[in-house]
Amino acid sequence: MFYGLSKFLKQLLPKQLFYRSLLIVALPIIILQITISIVFFDSLWIKTNIGMTKALVGEIKTFIDTYNREDADKNFIENTFEEYLEIDVVYFQNKEFSDSMNEKWYSPIDRSLRRELKSKNINYWFDASKFKNTVNLKIQSQNGYFEFFIPRERLTSTSVRIFALWITLPAVLIVAIAIIFLKNQTRPIKKLAEASKRFGRGEIIEEFVPSGASEIRQAGYEFEKMRKRILRHLNQRSEMLSGISHDLRTPLTRMKLQLALIKDKNLINRFSSDIDEMEKMLNEYLQFSSESNKEQTEEFELNELIHNTIAKFNNNLIKFNRGEKFFFQGRKLSIQRCLNNLIENSTKFANKIEINFQKLKSNIIIYIEDDGPGIPIQERENVFKPFYKIDKSRSQKSSSVGLGLSISSDIIRSHGGKIEFGDSKFGGLKILISLPF
Repeated sequence: MFYGLSKFLKQLLPKQLFYRSLLIVALPIIILQITISIVFFDSLWIKTNIGMTKALVGEIKTFIDTYNREDADKNFIENTFEEYLEIDVVYFQNKEFSDSMNEKWYSPIDRSLRRELKSKNINYWFDASKFKNTVNLKIQSQNGYFEFFIPRERLTSTSVRIFALWITLPAVLIVAIAIIFLKNQTRPIKKLAEASKRFGRGEIIEEFVPSGASEIRQAGYEFEKMRKRILRHLNQRSEMLSGISHDLRTPLTRMKLQLALIKDKNLINRFSSDIDEMEKMLNEYLQFSSESNKEQTEEFELNELIHNTIAKFNNNLIKFNRGEKFFFQGRKLSIQRCLNNLIENSTKFANKIEINFQKLKSNIIIYIEDDGPGIPIQERENVFKPFYKIDKSRSQKSSSVGLGLSISSDIIRSHGGKIEFGDSKFGGLKILISLPF
């Protein structure tokens, strides 16, 4: 039960750190505001209004009782009442009020006035909303009725407005200060996240300068150290591979020259194929390594790139279902090399290939399906290993050195994505390329 409640609350919480932090600051203030308002409204304002209503109804009842005395000076009583209590009164002799009452059940003024008039057994009618600053009250008397025009401040305390102002303005000010503070605190985190994202996609970024709180600066310093170590490792790898290339090409060339002097053709063919495979393997990996290290990221239209890649192959064999135009930031030549490797691999074993493109919320998916023999489930993880070959129909028909899928996977992972295998609707292999944006 608690797990389900926790999961539900996590779904309700904002995803971004800024809004979560703001919620931590603002929620207690809102709860405190509501609590104070309820306490004030219940214990002070309502009770004050009830007391003011009792006093007013008592004054009106005293006025009516005095007015109805036989020896009363009615003009004097009216003038005195209006002058000192600021309540206008009109007497309608030998008349009864028949208007329907416009009482609001949600109004505290209406509720308190109704309650007090009923407790005095007074036949009444009132409208507290007809006039902005005046409450209209009619009370039945012996030979007619009185109509009173009562100032609204006689029935309700005006301190509620001052209270609301004093309690709202500080809360708004606190929340505004919290927003400014939290923005300054989250800005370095966003900066670090953006730098990590760009570096993870293979973009070349300038030296990262950490900022913000000490913990955030420490994370920034560690990121910068990691970035430099990775770049140093990549440079060392490139230099090492260049050295290997130079060292291996010379003996391979000598071996080719020596093979040319051998008269046994069967022996020549056997060794020549092995040397060619070694040379192809070396060239393929060195080409990938040199291109990936030097290539800059750029924005390009992905549909167009897929279309241009397909154009190199038999168009009758491949069907491409174009999606909407989508511009992607990445290493264009590397992505093209990846697609070329995967499509070329499918063309070797399949007679029908279909490529689909789909844009999702935060990533794009490229589907490559064929009707070939496929890849066994137990082998799908191994094929991404360098120089790994499947001893099945796919490898039997191919002269591949076992680097194509490894290079393709490396390219996609360097962009923050992944390559997965599935079963095609055509009975062959389904390749899913996922790239974030």
